[in-house]
Amino acid sequence: MLLLLCGSLYSCSIAKLIPEDKRLYTGASLTIESDSIIKNEDGLKSELETVLIPEPNSKILGMYLGLYYYYKNQKEKPGIINRWLYKKFGEEPVYKSDVREYEVEDLLLNRLENRGFFYSRASSEFNETERKASIDYMVNLKTPYRMATYQVDSMPAPIFGDIKKLVKTSPLEKGMRFDLSSLKLERERIDFNLKQKGYYNFDDSFLLFAADTNRYDNKRFDLFLKLKNGVPKKSIIPYKIAEVNIYPTYDVADSIQTQTIRYNEKNFIQKEVFFEPKRLEPFVKIEEGDFYDPVTSKNTARRLSTIGAYKYVNIQYKVIDTLATDSLGLLEANIYLSPLKKRAFRAELQVVTKSNNFTGPALALTYSNRNVFRGGETFNTTLKIGYEAQLGGGKNAGKTSLELGLKNELIFPRVLFPIKIDNEFFEYSIPKTKTSISLDYLNRTQLYTLLSGTALFGYVWDANKYVTHQINPISVNYTELTNATPEFQQVLADNPFLGRSFEQQFISGLTYAFTYNGMVDVKNKHQFFFNLTLDVAGNSISLFGKEEASNGRETFLGLEYAQYAKTDLDFHYHYNFAKEKMIAARLFAGYGLAYGNSDVMPFIKQYYSGGPYSVRAFRIRSLGPGTYNSDEDAATSGNFFDKTGNIRLEANIEYRFPIYSFFKGAVFADAGNIWNSKENPAFNGKGKFSSDFLSELGMGAGVGLRVDIQSFVIRFDLAAPFHDPALPMGERWNFDVANPILNFAIGYPF
Repeated sequence: MLLLLCGSLYSCSIAKLIPEDKRLYTGASLTIESDSIIKNEDGLKSELETVLIPEPNSKILGMYLGLYYYYKNQKEKPGIINRWLYKKFGEEPVYKSDVREYEVEDLLLNRLENRGFFYSRASSEFNETERKASIDYMVNLKTPYRMATYQVDSMPAPIFGDIKKLVKTSPLEKGMRFDLSSLKLERERIDFNLKQKGYYNFDDSFLLFAADTNRYDNKRFDLFLKLKNGVPKKSIIPYKIAEVNIYPTYDVADSIQTQTIRYNEKNFIQKEVFFEPKRLEPFVKIEEGDFYDPVTSKNTARRLSTIGAYKYVNIQYKVIDTLATDSLGLLEANIYLSPLKKRAFRAELQVVTKSNNFTGPALALTYSNRNVFRGGETFNTTLKIGYEAQLGGGKNAGKTSLELGLKNELIFPRVLFPIKIDNEFFEYSIPKTKTSISLDYLNRTQLYTLLSGTALFGYVWDANKYVTHQINPISVNYTELTNATPEFQQVLADNPFLGRSFEQQFISGLTYAFTYNGMVDVKNKHQFFFNLTLDVAGNSISLFGKEEASNGRETFLGLEYAQYAKTDLDFHYHYNFAKEKMIAARLFAGYGLAYGNSDVMPFIKQYYSGGPYSVRAFRIRSLGPGTYNSDEDAATSGNFFDKTGNIRLEANIEYRFPIYSFFKGAVFADAGNIWNSKENPAFNGKGKFSSDFLSELGMGAGVGLRVDIQSFVIRFDLAAPFHDPALPMGERWNFDVANPILNFAIGYPF
């Protein structure tokens, strides 16, 4: 009632502000009448409604706020606030006098003729009150014209034969309604296919459609495709590539004499050997003797740009005056490559929140050396220094950490494999071989020091625009726990599962990741992202293992190794329903199985729940496992060491919207938890996965503020739990807004 009363009073105030000689235009309606059944009438009506101009003033909850601020600003002294509101939200009024109904009727008839409804009629009528006016448009549709035949008119060879073949595969069907937009698409389709057949100088504007109704008296027509008069001969003949010239070190301002190396039917022109021709040639799909094809040209440019050694890739074609024959032209393909600087240094200051339960600043220094062996190789060495602290931490153990890391990475833009693999197998892009060795030092104050080393050898490649594969057949990790304090040793003694997760220091296995990223199509209303990862360790090394450990487990080179299999599924969905407004959703499921030489997953491979990239109403690693509540556990005094498990399920949804400039907002809800497939006695029987897992999900909701500056996002999310699985069954549903959790992070959560 209050809203209705406010709306009525507001409407009255707007009406009083409208000038006496004006009527506010409130919009138009459209009625369609037809002599026959219309296929997809709703679609036709939606198209016709786009020409019902002008648009009336916008409403928010039934109120003309923009119009209201306009009228307020017209006062002699509107005030600072009213001027600001008008500048941001004001709209000039649209009156009845602004409507050109006869022009709109002509536009309606034009759209109908484009859709085959010739000789239709359009009319209009205003509906007026004392201060407002609307208009009703009516259109009467005649029976549309439909296509009887589609054929090619006479043309010179060889283009006549090529177009005739394309017409046979045309989507235009007998009986279809005359449709101008479909004819435009047909011209573009033919032009695209002719380009792929070598017609370098052809353009879709050279094609004309002619509709002939003389043979029929029942609104049918013959459709003829013909060439415009005066089309140049060079535009209607195909072209072949006569020469391929590649400039690996192109510089417009460089006039130093160059040398030409002929390799595999291509000319490599450079002043000195910057890039070995045998390494660069596989990236070039343009071949001498092939017909010109823009798709091949685009593929070549994309493949060259992925090497990582070039700043610009520019492919230009030059017509050779001498024709091969009267029906065939020749092209010279010139590929200009502008190298990046050979050496680069990058410093990156980060504020990170991550899975080791800490948040804080980190400095990463990276040195890059490109084209190391004159084959596009890139060497990167990165030094990372980080100091982190748990948000909200006091003097309890493990509240701060110091991390040092050194990583050396060598990337080859080709496949390194004992058996030669034909690059033609990889049409979209050539895989890269990645090798890396890294050393990390982590010191958690008053707890322990963790030393780790990692070696990787693997491949990554894009199968197409959306799909990426990454496989590491060699993945080796060694960790050593040192300087464990008595407090941490007591934690390990109280939790044997946790203790065993630190015992197996050696991990050797294989990892694979499949990624589908539909988010690259930024203009799509519906966007999808999917990631599958597989991590298998210990199988191959078990063939060489020896039973040497005192606990009966096998070792390799004197080190007890881990054996497990782990898989993660991560699905994202974005629904973009308005400018900068979207519904974003995420589902995650992960499962790790320890077997053979292991009875528990290594600590660094286990799952956790809670935090800015998880269930935001719970702190990092504080949720679960299952219904476990550390506050009720006398053995831990409410300070249980990181809670982890080998099963993880999560779901998130949020509504994102703009606030002002680079400030964005969000309203969100999260649900999730972790569990163990085997009972851990330290969790008092409450951490094992069961069929009742849905009632054990931690759930929360909140609001977020994001500062989005050119895709660099600083995120603040405030969330409170409304379902806490750690509480007794009857007390779990409680929206605890009095104890919210503030999450700070870089980047969007999903």
